[in-house]
Amino acid sequence: MSKYDPLWKWIKENGTDSFKLTYAEIEEIAGLPIDHSFLTYKKELSAYGYKVGKISMKEQTVAFEKV
Repeated sequence: MSKYDPLWKWIKENGTDSFKLTYAEIEEIAGLPIDHSFLTYKKELSAYGYKVGKISMKEQTVAFEKV
């Protein structure tokens, strides 16, 4: 089990083709602060039918896309 499982499950249940979440929204859904380990864990999302798109440090958002 990954520390980001709650986030991955939420994204899968969302069902939208593409969308953005702010860092704050991700932290609220995942129940933990987002950190650099997110870059390692993001590959797990493919098992849920999505991928991580653009990560904007300036806007503090992460784009997600259905694959």
